[in-house]
Amino acid sequence: MEVDITIDKNKNSELGIQERAVISRVAKKIIDRGFVTPAVFFLELMKPFSLLGSHALVFFGPIITAFIRQDKYYRATELLEDPKNVEFLISEIERIDKENNNKSKEVRS
Repeated sequence: MEVDITIDKNKNSELGIQERAVISRVAKKIIDRGFVTPAVFFLELMKPFSLLGSHALVFFGPIITAFIRQDKYYRATELLEDPKNVEFLISEIERIDKENNNKSKEVRS
């Protein structure tokens, strides 16, 4: 018996519009809660272990999804599997935080 397993290597190479929107929303929530520095530090530290971290999130999923929406939670775990997506999240946090700082400086002037 022969099994044909085709792996689409381009599947995770480019982030789609929805994936970028999800990561941007996560970045905005991190900034709104004031966790910019700890989040960037933690994400940079854990980037090499993103696949392992994603598996840990799946493991704790049944408990955590009792409190939050299941579909969004598991979509986020899929996104965090790839270190490129973690890097995009870090850059998005830094970009939005910089924009917010520039806006607050303009308001003060």
